[in-house]
Amino acid sequence: MAVDVLTETVIDAPCDLVAAYAADPSTAPEWYANIVSVEWETASEVEVGARVAFVARFLGRRLVYTYEIVEYEPGRRLVMRTTEGPLPMETTYTWEPYGVEGDRTRMTLRNRGGGGSRILAAAIRRANRKDLAMLRHLLELRYGPGA
Repeated sequence: MAVDVLTETVIDAPCDLVAAYAADPSTAPEWYANIVSVEWETASEVEVGARVAFVARFLGRRLVYTYEIVEYEPGRRLVMRTTEGPLPMETTYTWEPYGVEGDRTRMTLRNRGGGGSRILAAAIRRANRKDLAMLRHLLELRYGPGA
């Protein structure tokens, strides 16, 4: 069984600002609870072909893996795939303006990969929900109404 977990949130902040922040792997330790560190293996620019090494703690284990950015549409979509690590994984972020005024952002986070199980999928889903809640909190404080 392959893992396929889709999580979404609505952030009360403009889409361009949410996307710019969330697409930058350097910010990941600020909003992903399990990510300990991030190191660019290429120039630190979000673009197709860029590679980023992550160290994480997940389910009591230390994980080291490298993602390569395989698709990037600034402000709309980012797709990264592992090139090294314990599990093949693809992570996709999407962003779209949301609400009557379009001044909010609907963000989705999807993790797909092989070698998974229902237990792993449930753990990823729980972690993603917490991470998106933290992202929403940080960005609404920084960019939301009244900020």
